[in-house]
This record gives sequence, C-alpha cells and structure tokens, in this order.
Amino acid sequence: MEKLKNFIKNNRKFILFLFVGGINTLFGYSIFAIFLWLGVHYSVAALLSTIAGILFNFTTFGRLVFDNKSYSNLPKFILIYVLNYLLGVGLLFLSNQFGYNLYFVQAVLILPTALLRFILMKYFVYKT
Repeated sequence: MEKLKNFIKNNRKFILFLFVGGINTLFGYSIFAIFLWLGVHYSVAALLSTIAGILFNFTTFGRLVFDNKSYSNLPKFILIYVLNYLLGVGLLFLSNQFGYNLYFVQAVLILPTALLRFILMKYFVYKT
C-alpha cells in the first residue's frame, strides 16, 4: 500500500492527466465515431473531433492538470494537436488502405498518442 501511495505522490500529474485525458478522449472519440457513423470521411471526422478536442482539452488540461490558466500557451497547445491530427490521419489512411476497421484503429491509437501529448505538454507547452 505504501508503494502505491508513493507512486501516486510521485506521478500525480501523469495520473491526473490520464484521468482528465480519459474524459477528454471519450468526448473526442464520441465526436469522431458520430461523424464516421453519419458517413463523413474519416479525415474530416478526425479533423472535427480534433477541433472540438482542442477547445475542450485546453481548458481541462491547463486548469486541472497543469494548474495553468494562461491563454499564451494556446498556440503551442494547438501545434501539438495539429501534429497529433496529422499522425492520426496518416495512420488511419494506412489502416484504411489495408482494410482495417477504423473504429478499432482509432481506439488503439488513444493510449500512445495520449502519452506523446503528455510529454509534449509537460515539457513544451506548460514546461513543468
């Protein structure tokens, strides 16, 4: 039990990031899935979910995880999401070419892209 307490204490921001990220991911994935279900092309569905995610996530990550309410971080935050979008759409494109299920692929991409975003936010955007 003591090891768990120490782990939580030493990794508080990352654990909070995962929790808040889970909420953000549910929001963004829902937007993606709804648009894909409506017949919108996967690149447009990913773009719309990314835009909605940026607006929602900037507030939740900045305030809840990194205790930072400054809008001066927004350009760097957006840059991270643009890179994330390009990476994700590129992988969706390749997956589509091989006939993979795009719902599954997008779900699989959630964790690795979340880890990449945490590292970039921590050291590039919020510099904590």
